[in-house]
Amino acid sequence: MSAPAPSDTAASGTVYLDHAATTPMLPVAVETMRRHLLEVGNASSLHGSGRAARRVVEESREAIAQALNCRPGEVVFTSGGTESDNLALKGILWGRQAQDPRRTRILSSAGEHHAVLDPLHWLAERGQAEVELLRIDSAGRLDVDAMRAAVERDPESVALISLMWANNEVGTLQPVDEVVRIAAEHGIPVHTDAVQAVGAVPVDFAASGVDALTFTGHKLGGPYGVGALVVRREVPVTALLHGGGQERDIRSGTLNPPGIAALAAAVRSAIEQQPAHAARVGALRDELVRRVREVVPDAHLHGDPGQRLPGNAHLGFPDCEGDSLLMLLDAQGIECSTGSACSAGVPQPSHVLLAMGCDPVQARHSLRFSLGHTSTASDVDAAVAALGPAVERARLAYGRAL
Repeated sequence: MSAPAPSDTAASGTVYLDHAATTPMLPVAVETMRRHLLEVGNASSLHGSGRAARRVVEESREAIAQALNCRPGEVVFTSGGTESDNLALKGILWGRQAQDPRRTRILSSAGEHHAVLDPLHWLAERGQAEVELLRIDSAGRLDVDAMRAAVERDPESVALISLMWANNEVGTLQPVDEVVRIAAEHGIPVHTDAVQAVGAVPVDFAASGVDALTFTGHKLGGPYGVGALVVRREVPVTALLHGGGQERDIRSGTLNPPGIAALAAAVRSAIEQQPAHAARVGALRDELVRRVREVVPDAHLHGDPGQRLPGNAHLGFPDCEGDSLLMLLDAQGIECSTGSACSAGVPQPSHVLLAMGCDPVQARHSLRFSLGHTSTASDVDAAVAALGPAVERARLAYGRAL
């Protein structure tokens, strides 16, 4: 990713520190999408316009494959991370069960994104899978020994293992390589949700040994509503959507050439610039954490202190409600996230922090600051300046609430 340029939010006085939710589109992706938006043609049509649209799709597929080190035929375009996760979990489970009905178990971690947890719960509630969510430690890292024990208890019954590459809330990088080695001993496919990882840390599909990998455009500088599941051709995948038979008959639906072209441009740029991006954003993140601790001495970092996403700073502020603190910062133009789920407007403690051993009160006192390609030193300055007074006000409100 290129050096940061002034953004619309910066011009309006807003400091955007929620790149883990969505990062602004890269200029190269915007230009690529703009160039293709006025072109007509369904990529499944046989006439000239259709063939031109198909060429855009296939050239994009090849560019993504080169960037991620996979085969072009392994890239299945979807609407984004949630669809890709659902396709991997349900599709591979059903495909494996069709080969052997004994394969009823799915192993995952307690710290996964809801795009993984919710389909797993859906499968379990309907008796279609036995789901085991394995523990994570106080840094948010999977307990590999627990994973090995779960596999070895009955390897023939395991249909799939799913482990995120990097935690979306606390930023901890997961031991995907160790899990792959365990799974390979028993011929078990491994899926990884790499939505937060692609473009932020090195991701090499072939070298990783995983069998399926999820990523999406809007987390790495591409457009909303387009992503992919990279899945080895030898892995059986039952389709969730049926229709025109697009995408290897795994994912039917009219393809989106402008979005796919913009996705490919963003993936290529993000991966080419990843080392420089990680160094720059990581330095800003470290500066933010250091200065926040000076302003709020009892603030503490959640997640692995070293093996983490470069742009992630997940900080706990004792005697605060994260949602109150978030709104106080938002009123000053500082946009970040609590990283916790919200149901019907009622704040809920983060399931990730609870799984890490925090009590419900601790799991509600945190904020996630996530930096990206438009982040600058002035963003850090503004966030630090706003945070001290916001914490004081949030603590006063918290004291009254008690």
